[in-house]
Formats: sequence, C-alpha cells, structure tokens
Amino acid sequence: MDLNKKLSEINIDDFILFSKTYTKHLIDLLKKLDHKNISKTIEILEKSRKEGRRIFLIGNGGSASTASHIANDFGLVISKSDKFKFHDPYRVNSLVDNNSLLTAIGNDFGYDDIFLEQLKINFKKNDLIIAISASGNSPNLIKCVKWAKKNGGNILSWVGFDGGELKKLSDLCIHVKTIKGEYAPVEDIHLIINHIIVTWMQHNAKRL
Repeated sequence: MDLNKKLSEINIDDFILFSKTYTKHLIDLLKKLDHKNISKTIEILEKSRKEGRRIFLIGNGGSASTASHIANDFGLVISKSDKFKFHDPYRVNSLVDNNSLLTAIGNDFGYDDIFLEQLKINFKKNDLIIAISASGNSPNLIKCVKWAKKNGGNILSWVGFDGGELKKLSDLCIHVKTIKGEYAPVEDIHLIINHIIVTWMQHNAKRL
C-alpha cells in the first residue's frame, strides 16, 4: 500500500499514528537505498574536486531548495571544518539561486531554458551536473542534461518515483524508489543523502 493511502486511512485526530506511519515509511525507503551508488557519488565528487572541475546543481521546487542546501554544505560546512584543510575546494555552483537571472531567462527564453542558458556561460568540458528531481522528468532539467552530455559533461541524478528520463540520461543515479507522487519522502531522503556525504567527508578530511 502506498503512503498516501495509508495516511488517508488514519483518523485525522490521531497525529501520533500519522507521524509514526510517515516515519516508518521513510525508514523503509532508507533501508532500500543503494549505498554503493552513494559511495560512487563520493568518488565522482572527489575526482571533480581534484581536477578543479565545477559542480553544477539544478532542481525545481523542493529540489531547488535541496540544490541550494547542498551548495551551502559543500561551500561552507566542509570548508570551515578545522580538519578539512585541502588546497583544492569543491567548486560548487547552484543554478537555482539567482532570482533576477532566472526570471530574466524565463521571461526572454522560457522556463525550460533557465538552467541551460546559465550552463552555456559557465560550463567547461568534464564539469559535473547534479540534477535533482522527484519525478526525473522535469523538462528544464532534461534539456540541460542533454546539452551537458553532448558537450562532454558528467551527469549525476538524484531522483524518486520510477526514475524518469533523468535516470536513463545519467552516468550515475541515486534512486529513491517510491510510488508516483510521493514528493515529500523523496525530498526528505535526498537531503539525508547529502548529509551522509558531507558528514563522511568531514570525518575523512585528513585523507582527502
């Protein structure tokens, strides 16, 4: 039974059961995560860092806030650690955060180009794109990823539901497998994955 059906069957006054049911669903999804792909993600991030490649983050809605959160953690949380004293920092750019540029591109070119037009200015061959989407089917992400692949970029995707088109286009995919429409659990787990990666890097800073 999917999460929404389970929650709809709970008495609206029984918040504790509602909360426990949601939490249990998250735990069940976390148990199914492919931790090998998280490990491979760390390897790709490290390769990008050591080679001085840029890492571009893209996403819509809740996934946009996740992209901002990841950029914050890699740009600040890691770099301010006393242990993390490497000479080559992560060059992370979130393409979701410049509101004036996003609205200008959306107005002049269309919403499907808001990330692509930014990438055309800043992208270099072998840079890394991390596309974050619950559905994996956002047209502006797909358009951006296809262009990056054509121009020698490396593609990671963090997706949910059935993975969508992004899963097929990616060099590596972290897939939170859920029923279509379960946005909140997917977005929760994407943030947890970010924190797993960041915490691992903080604890292994001396070796990086």
